[in-house]
Amino acid sequence: MSDFVHDGWSWFVFLSVIVSIIFCVVVLLVASKREPMAADNTTGHAWDVDLMELNNPLPRWWAGLFVLTIVFAIGYVFLYPALGSRPGSLGWTSIGQYEAEQARAREAMVPVFAKFQTLSAEQLAKDPVAMGIGERLYVNNCAGCHGSDARGNQSLGAPNLADNDWLHGGSFEQVQASIAKGWRGMMPPMAAAVGTPEDVRNVANYVLSLSGSAHNSVAAQLGKPKFAVCAACHGPEGKGNEALGAPNLTDKIWLHGWGEDAIVRMVTNGKVNVMPAQSPRLSDDQIRVLAAYVMSLSQGVTTAAAK
Repeated sequence: MSDFVHDGWSWFVFLSVIVSIIFCVVVLLVASKREPMAADNTTGHAWDVDLMELNNPLPRWWAGLFVLTIVFAIGYVFLYPALGSRPGSLGWTSIGQYEAEQARAREAMVPVFAKFQTLSAEQLAKDPVAMGIGERLYVNNCAGCHGSDARGNQSLGAPNLADNDWLHGGSFEQVQASIAKGWRGMMPPMAAAVGTPEDVRNVANYVLSLSGSAHNSVAAQLGKPKFAVCAACHGPEGKGNEALGAPNLTDKIWLHGWGEDAIVRMVTNGKVNVMPAQSPRLSDDQIRVLAAYVMSLSQGVTTAAAK
């Protein structure tokens, strides 16, 4: 009931359960009191000339099951949280059960991950068991945003994990930290700071020129002085800033789409990206294996770790 914002919902559930149980008891009592309706124990109704409806009592097995159902319901609402916000005498909660099951699952996996604790990223990448576990962890926890092929999703701003470009650093420790703690990246709307819409387009062309992409060279030269506004995060040379998660603008890797229009949209509207922290869901050992798997996708662990 913690998801409800008003105590009235708790009372609604409480009254609904109590009234339902009382109603079942009343129905059982009324049905158990059989009163004669005719001298021949019939209801007085006849169909098809001689087909008579008898006024027989409920079968005992049926009445017994009804009584057991009511007793079970009363016992259940006493033991479990079925009466609104009342916790129940057992103190059971779905969250508590989930956490207990997760704890048991992690304990069962300790022997499996024990042999991976001393291995480096390169050694883990060569271990088929570790990579099999890493792949399943990736599919279950990362593929929803980064794609089943780890090529990213520009509409979500999820980076391509199969290249060798890292927003927050590509060392084994940095990748583990990114998975465990998550990140919140923000590109603020900068159009007002850059100047006129024409200035924004000039800056976009200058950004394209940094990576050697097709651009208008005249507009790029006009946009170069205005790039000083962007240099605070991306650096004076546009090489990015891992501490801030500001992308490197000198390569040809684009997080939110390529081209003048895409850059203009980013400068004008800004963007907020969230990489959720996985530490509440995954153990340190799981994160370690997952990080090694992700790095193995990035053109080889050795290359990624050396970046």
